[in-house]
Amino acid sequence: MYDIETDQSTQLTEFKGFDIHTPSIGPEEIVFEADGKLHLYNLSDGSVKAVNINVISDRSNLLPKTVKTHKQMQNAWLSHDGKRAVIEARGDLFSVPASNGPVINLTNTSGSAERFPAWSPDGKKIAYWSDENGEYNLHIMNVESGNKTRLTNFDDGFRYHLYWSPDSKKLAFIDQTMAINIFNTNTNKTTKIDEGLWMFQWGLDNFSVSWSPDSRWMTYSRGEQNRNNSIFIYDTKNEERKRVTSQFYNDYSPSFDADGKYLYFFTNRAMNPTYSNFDNSFIYSKSSQLAVLPLDESVKIPLLLKNDEVEIKEDEEKEESDKKKEKKNDEPEDEEEKDPEVRINFSNIESRIALMPLDPGNYANLYAIKDKLIYHDRTNIQGPAPIMIYDPKENESKEVFGKANGFRMSADGKKILVLQGNELAVINAEPGQNIEDKLPLNEMESRVDPMKEWKQIFMDAWRFQRDYFYDENMHGVDWLAVKDYYGSLVEQANTRRDLNFIIGEMIGELNASHTYRGGGDTETNEQTEVGYLGVNWKADNGYYKISEIVKGAPWDAEAIAPVAMPGININEGDYILAVNGVPLSVDKEPYSAFYGLNGKAVQLTVNDKPSMEGARKELVKAFSRNEDIRLRHLAWIENNRKKVQEATDGRVGYIYVRSTGLDGQAELVRQFAGQWNLDGLIIDERFNSGGQIPDRFIELLNRKPFAYWDVRDGQNWQWPPVGHFGPKAMLINGWSGSGGDAFPDYFRKAELGPLIGSRTWGGLIGISGAPALIDGGRVTVPTFRMYNPDGTWFKEGHGVEPDIKVPENPSELAKGNDVQLQKAIEYVMTELENKDLGVPEHEAKETR
Repeated sequence: MYDIETDQSTQLTEFKGFDIHTPSIGPEEIVFEADGKLHLYNLSDGSVKAVNINVISDRSNLLPKTVKTHKQMQNAWLSHDGKRAVIEARGDLFSVPASNGPVINLTNTSGSAERFPAWSPDGKKIAYWSDENGEYNLHIMNVESGNKTRLTNFDDGFRYHLYWSPDSKKLAFIDQTMAINIFNTNTNKTTKIDEGLWMFQWGLDNFSVSWSPDSRWMTYSRGEQNRNNSIFIYDTKNEERKRVTSQFYNDYSPSFDADGKYLYFFTNRAMNPTYSNFDNSFIYSKSSQLAVLPLDESVKIPLLLKNDEVEIKEDEEKEESDKKKEKKNDEPEDEEEKDPEVRINFSNIESRIALMPLDPGNYANLYAIKDKLIYHDRTNIQGPAPIMIYDPKENESKEVFGKANGFRMSADGKKILVLQGNELAVINAEPGQNIEDKLPLNEMESRVDPMKEWKQIFMDAWRFQRDYFYDENMHGVDWLAVKDYYGSLVEQANTRRDLNFIIGEMIGELNASHTYRGGGDTETNEQTEVGYLGVNWKADNGYYKISEIVKGAPWDAEAIAPVAMPGININEGDYILAVNGVPLSVDKEPYSAFYGLNGKAVQLTVNDKPSMEGARKELVKAFSRNEDIRLRHLAWIENNRKKVQEATDGRVGYIYVRSTGLDGQAELVRQFAGQWNLDGLIIDERFNSGGQIPDRFIELLNRKPFAYWDVRDGQNWQWPPVGHFGPKAMLINGWSGSGGDAFPDYFRKAELGPLIGSRTWGGLIGISGAPALIDGGRVTVPTFRMYNPDGTWFKEGHGVEPDIKVPENPSELAKGNDVQLQKAIEYVMTELENKDLGVPEHEAKETR
């Protein structure tokens, strides 16, 4: 308890188990929650007693229920002939027809999760992972009988997509440790064949392999020490791994062709720089090229070289004889046809690589089918992208289907399972396809026992931390004891939100940042946005008037208040008397008049006095909430920039960086591009919410002058042409975290200037993704922790200390006085007094 008179804090309780939550003080007692119970603390004698509460409830939330599961779809696999797909949704597996037939729940288990189904090429089996025995293990389901068999006995870990060999006897997969494995269904043996270096959730979830037609060889790509991917081929017969490409280029998505003659893959070898519009920096995008590798030196590159030749006619007797031979050869054999043995000559194999004449781009998910290649073309596209088919002989690429989020091929190479948004469909592997029949995903239903499902979800959350947390010692926490400790509370949960609370308390035991949980099958209320005018309101004479029209900088054309748009006659001080003809007065909140009007045309009745007499009507388009937030944010930035400008006579610029994510990247460059030429800069990263690791931020701010260029006319240049070489300071506070911790830490290491303000949040044990929970819920797992070049840890939970400590002063801030910003201005202006800035003069010109 904090005593406002003595400025002292006193600990009142000493609970050893669960944390205390939501304390609330009254005249005589403090009520709080701990151990799943309410307690009262007596202020006079310091005693604590539990409050006995009896709640009579039928606990209807725990009754078994039938639920639609299509919104919890996570993975799908197409049958060999494309007639059905097996789909993972809400921890169950469903057999869903491409067009006609029933939707069948193949597992229907609430207490366990089935994940990553894969239909065998012979159509007889479905492989999948299930945690029915307490850990995820490999299971095989007989499609005809429905019988299920567990084949492995793993006692920890998480594993991803399963890839059948063409003979339906072997399965390849990767686990969370990046170990690449093959399971042989004949011997029930798992063989680790390789291990990755850089794959985390996204890379593991997108790891794939390709099998040779004879099922002997398996190819894949993985990262090297220089972070490029190399391609490898594993020989299951001799149990030997062979390197195909070196690490000089990034090679990925290898695929054997249907005849076993070639290995196709994508490779990032096209080096065509794209220059920035703001400076002379550049990146290399559209670098993917299609490569082909003949598996034997006698095989020619599959490019059709055309040559006009004279046709030599044969006599009729020879033609008839040839036709009889062809007919005899076409007769079916008695024995089952077998795929020919694939021969691979590894001698000088990399030197046989040739680049195909497909234009460079951003390509992924390569499948080699009969005489053609299927791939995803993500060139210049964010989000859904076209599926393409390429003919190597004709050097021709055509669109199969536009705007696909993802796809998977059937084993026979004739059908494609397409994901578009939340819908699935089966199309032909041919150009010009459209969706005619969508899979009936809304018919997928599961019978859910909430308590059983919650226990499974709790165990997943516990296992994910155990298997993915960056420190295998779990920060010294007895993780098995934690499971028992918090697992006992699950029985007390009455809603899915209760379960989220328990999971949050459990992962909090790790004492690490970025441990979050949320989502799942929770009750939600329908929400409707209101419209905004970009104004501040004031109640006056029974009506609302505009006390202020929010404005950013004059150049902030991206966000202009609806009432300030050119041609609109609405001013500060005007009264808004009606909205779409409905009177507006102070008997209700002003935004209630704009219910559901975000982004819509709104007719406002306006006057400069609180009266309808002489009122006029103006038509505006109301803002959405995000547009209003953006406008107010720009106005806040401009207010600070003007303060700096006025205090420094225009010599110092102000840049606010709200995050280290995409929005922060855009803001830093936007504001830097307009102010880099000023003598000094103040970088404000207070309230920075983090995002990505901000090394590129420092690169931009840390440019040094290498040269200057003398010209006859105009102004001499500096080089680099866009770079700030003057003094800088950075503002920080306790609301700066994650990437907002790294930014000032790197700023200091680069010696760009002092950090001014208060200590940052202190959270650089970061996240790289984790598997989803079966009901759509989520739990984060910290998978990496930052440490310094000298080997010391970043101070987790402590943060970055300022060089110049200036605590926040809310009282002064409320008056418009930002004491931290004022200190930064003082520092930069003092530095400017001692520095020679601008383009230096050169020595006398030479006579040459």
